[in-house]
Amino acid sequence: MRIERVDKPLKLKDELVSFVFRVYRGTNGAYPALEWVEDKPSTDDFEGFREVYEPFLEFRLGKEFDELYVLSDGNKILGTVALVYNLEGKDIWWVPEEIKNEKTGLIEFLMVSPEVKGHGYGSKLLDFAVKRLLKLGKIPYVATFPWLEAYGYYLRKGFEKVMDYREFIILRYVVP
Repeated sequence: MRIERVDKPLKLKDELVSFVFRVYRGTNGAYPALEWVEDKPSTDDFEGFREVYEPFLEFRLGKEFDELYVLSDGNKILGTVALVYNLEGKDIWWVPEEIKNEKTGLIEFLMVSPEVKGHGYGSKLLDFAVKRLLKLGKIPYVATFPWLEAYGYYLRKGFEKVMDYREFIILRYVVP
């Protein structure tokens, strides 16, 4: 298993929608949270999920992510992570103005397929993302929800809470 950069993320859109739906099913609809959707699709409704998630994913792939990485077994995507560090001019409403600057690097889209959860792939992707952002001279941040399992995970992995922002919690990596 290798982490590989995706040069043309929009070309992977359909495969990524399917991957994210597997995560959605595996988390019983907890992630992605689809917080902008009033009537969330059931975890058995792929077409309903695609209808609400695909436009958001297309925006992220085309206009938000500065770098996208996938972990695959050669046949299918098993994990993803995206980096966002050129924040100027981007409409990323879930990031507070207080941290929108040239030193900020966001870790986004960190997901592992349910069938490989618990095998260390999430840690591998997170470690990779942190190291990449630090190499770029950025301070790694994460926006997550307080009720997600990911919140405690990030705290165990060296992040600290910076603030509550809207429905999110903003975390910053603490360099050891």
